[in-house]
Amino acid sequence: MRYCEQYYPEFIPNLSSCKSPQQMFGALLKVYYAKKLGIKPKDLIVVSVMPCTAKKYEAARPEQQAVPGVPDIDVVITTRELGRMISKNGIMFKNLPDEEFDPAFGVSTSAGYIFGFSGGVMEATLRTVVEKVTGKTLEKVDFTELRGTEGIKEAEYELNDTKVKVAVVSGLSNAKKLLESVKVGKADYHAIEIMACPGGCINGGGQPILSGFEMNFNDVSAIRGNALHKGAATTRPLHKAHENPVLQELYWDVIGEPGGDNAHAWLHTSYKKSPKYPGLESEQ
Repeated sequence: MRYCEQYYPEFIPNLSSCKSPQQMFGALLKVYYAKKLGIKPKDLIVVSVMPCTAKKYEAARPEQQAVPGVPDIDVVITTRELGRMISKNGIMFKNLPDEEFDPAFGVSTSAGYIFGFSGGVMEATLRTVVEKVTGKTLEKVDFTELRGTEGIKEAEYELNDTKVKVAVVSGLSNAKKLLESVKVGKADYHAIEIMACPGGCINGGGQPILSGFEMNFNDVSAIRGNALHKGAATTRPLHKAHENPVLQELYWDVIGEPGGDNAHAWLHTSYKKSPKYPGLESEQ
């Protein structure tokens, strides 16, 4: 999003206004969970563990506040930082007793499970869009042509006699190629997914650092991505976001109509043109 604000501000009107999963999660905790527990939003500290170092910046953006003056996310640590904390304190997970997981927002579908791999967001979106547009139950939920580690992937689907074209991009160098093609009219899509890191969030800047040997002799992106898809298929009985009972309950009891006032106030944000080099007057 920051890349678009700085280098392609003409595409800002095309950006989804939806907050990221991290920010939506924090917003709902501050407006719903805090009220449920009788805690003031400003007194509820929400810590997010993410594979992305840029999430630290995102959490600090002033427009990421469902409750005015209260950030949706208070602290962001990376998966690498969490791993180091665990090692430093000598915690051995295999020796820990099993505990029941806190059910607050704990039910997830395989659509959410695959978000971290390039193509996952688009695939999750299509699982819902196809059903909403056609009015028919989607029997085959796997959009395999969107998967893989290629930097740019394209696909076309027939929805009610309309050919819907989508693109999936990972890595900002590939994002530049695609956006330039769209800019000059060589490419045209109904929807584009862009992830800044090659392969997606699985290769985020906050992920565990691997040795040169491991990187040279293993396709880490493919291994991590395949693990996500395997886990999604074997551990999640629900495969469409709109079928998530927790999500449905939240809309019925708290948020209200999808796209309504509460949804926009809590779950959506905005973006604006930003200088490429903040602080330099020539870029203002």
